[in-house]
Amino acid sequence: MTCGGTDQVSGPLDGLKVVELAGIGPSPYACMLLADLGADVLRIERGDADADHETTWEILNRSRPSVAVDLKNAAGRDLVLELCEQADVLIEGFRPGVTERLGLGPEDVAQRNPRLVYGRMTGYGQDGPNAQRAGHDINYIAVSGALWPMGRKAEPPVPPLNLVGDFGGGSLFLVFGVVAAVLSARTTGEGQVVDVAMVDGSASLMALTHALMNAGFWHEERGANLLDTGAPFYEVYETMDAQYVAVGAIEAKFYEELLHGLGIKGSDLPAQFERESWSATKELFARKFREKTRDEWTEIFEGVDACVTPVLSPREAARHRYNTARGVFSVDGDIQPQPAPRFSKTPGAIGRSPGKAGSGTREGLLSWGIDQKRQEALRAEGAFG
Repeated sequence: MTCGGTDQVSGPLDGLKVVELAGIGPSPYACMLLADLGADVLRIERGDADADHETTWEILNRSRPSVAVDLKNAAGRDLVLELCEQADVLIEGFRPGVTERLGLGPEDVAQRNPRLVYGRMTGYGQDGPNAQRAGHDINYIAVSGALWPMGRKAEPPVPPLNLVGDFGGGSLFLVFGVVAAVLSARTTGEGQVVDVAMVDGSASLMALTHALMNAGFWHEERGANLLDTGAPFYEVYETMDAQYVAVGAIEAKFYEELLHGLGIKGSDLPAQFERESWSATKELFARKFREKTRDEWTEIFEGVDACVTPVLSPREAARHRYNTARGVFSVDGDIQPQPAPRFSKTPGAIGRSPGKAGSGTREGLLSWGIDQKRQEALRAEGAFG
């Protein structure tokens, strides 16, 4: 696997130093985002300090070195505390209380560096009745109310992969919170704990849905509303070749273009927002879309503001001209998304390829001022495991 990048990344976060206590899912993705945008991130994890630099499949671990440290070893713990003295941020994704038991909790770190921002990533938060319970994305968005509306009428809710809890409600809120706290620390001289819970974040993502419910525009019934496949003009339709197109023609002018492309006269249909007619209109649209292939419909609606697009598989998307023109994906070797968002003066970039656990120990520690002689002493004390 190749990344098409370089170890030298200079982005808008250049100069930000982050210690990552390696976890899974949302915390490594957050650290990938920070590293892609230029932050100097050390990924601390169990591993082999002598591991070679063979690239792995774990894209979430890209753009930063993996440093082998045994956090249960006193010398390993002290090494992390020493690194925290020069860091701006520490990020961890363990259950509440784990880092405290390791001697690496917020108070331990604050004694070494009161300006450090301590980012914590959990499912249910640092407190509350579920704080110590195990869970995954599906559980967190179920509890937050985000899962319930996702699905078709009279069918069970459909899990949206792990995008809403892990990455939307987790990683993105962690990055946002950490950067906000760093800005505050640079003004006040004081760091703080950023308690990120996937329940909290996914609940926040439902703000518009709650607003529509409060106003009486959204009914607490799946598949009966504007954005949940209830409306015929916001739906996915199967085509003749068993492919799909996505339709999002909400505004009147887009809806008119949709009807024109389908060869339907608007005067032959009920009003667009007449809910009672949505089911019949959807059946009509479904019959129409099955008359042609996905590519034929794509050509018909190309350049037309009807909000109709082909539904592309992940692999199709990576090589489709819509995305190749903008360079959304790196396709040199294994496919992966390029850094986002984009910056006009300080663009981010994919740094080093993701490597085996511990493969970046020597150079990673050297870059943070831990010289070779000190590293040998740490090895002798068992700091690297």
